[in-house]
Amino acid sequence: MSSSHTTPNADAAWWRTPQMWLVVGAPLVGVAASLTAAFFAINGADPVLNKADYQRDYKAAQALQGQARIDALAKLQPAHQARNNAASPVIPAK
Repeated sequence: MSSSHTTPNADAAWWRTPQMWLVVGAPLVGVAASLTAAFFAINGADPVLNKADYQRDYKAAQALQGQARIDALAKLQPAHQARNNAASPVIPAK
């Protein structure tokens, strides 16, 4: 009796077996993607702001009048406040 199923060649190299590329390739793709994400996270990190510089700029903005004051204070808003008020920024009066 002859079988219609073929058996893989035992002499074939491991890289010629398609299933091995799933076993080896998928984790390698995951490692490469995580290293790429780590690279961008490290190199694209936002700088830490100096509190003294912020307070100096805030006092200078408070000394301005009119639209110049509003523009200067808008630049100093925290990101979450500026993002939430992007359509209609309102600077609270103190």
